[in-house]
Amino acid sequence: MKKLLSILALVLLLCASGCSSAGMMMDSADNNENAPALDITRPIHPPADFAGRRVLIAFFSRTGENFEVGFIEKGNTHVVADDIAEIVHADDIFEIRTRAPYPDDYQEMTRIAKQEQAAQARPPLAARVEDMAQYDVIFLGYPIWYQDLPMPVYTFLESYDFTGKIIIPFCTGSGNTMTGKEDEIPHFARGAQMRPGLGIQGKRVHNNPDQTRLEVMSWLSSLGYAN
Repeated sequence: MKKLLSILALVLLLCASGCSSAGMMMDSADNNENAPALDITRPIHPPADFAGRRVLIAFFSRTGENFEVGFIEKGNTHVVADDIAEIVHADDIFEIRTRAPYPDDYQEMTRIAKQEQAAQARPPLAARVEDMAQYDVIFLGYPIWYQDLPMPVYTFLESYDFTGKIIIPFCTGSGNTMTGKEDEIPHFARGAQMRPGLGIQGKRVHNNPDQTRLEVMSWLSSLGYAN
């Protein structure tokens, strides 16, 4: 009887040990899955074909009342632009601004945006990039307005010669994807080459900035940035 009890105790011990190991393996796998693709505490290197090239972060963003966020003093796309600039050590950052600012009121802004889109307007911009020729890689950020780029972004794209330059789009919107309109950017940006972009849900930029930053790092890793 004692021998039988000893055998049963051994079996139970082995089972417990096996379950514990399986749990540890699962936890480890989960941790690896959630781990950021880049470690910002260590040097981050650009893709091989970006080496020695100057990087510009150009973005259009909007403060005031925003969809599902409320009143904000820093636009969703602006926040993402700053994250990218910091992580890739961009050479410069440029905000695309219109001469006539959009209203803070969300409903009034959407009315104007719809009118501009229907007319395919090109709102005049408040400033230009002083020397676009010096930049080789342009990260281009914007919010999605009615499944399209805001019209001021088209003004920006049509204002320069992008021959030999790489444009990498990123956007914020009601969802977590891009709309497909980014594929048409080379039709407006003369000579531009494209790299895969990133779409991030606008409300999560403010509500969950840490997760947003992880998504940005994962995307940059897919572009070839690495430690």
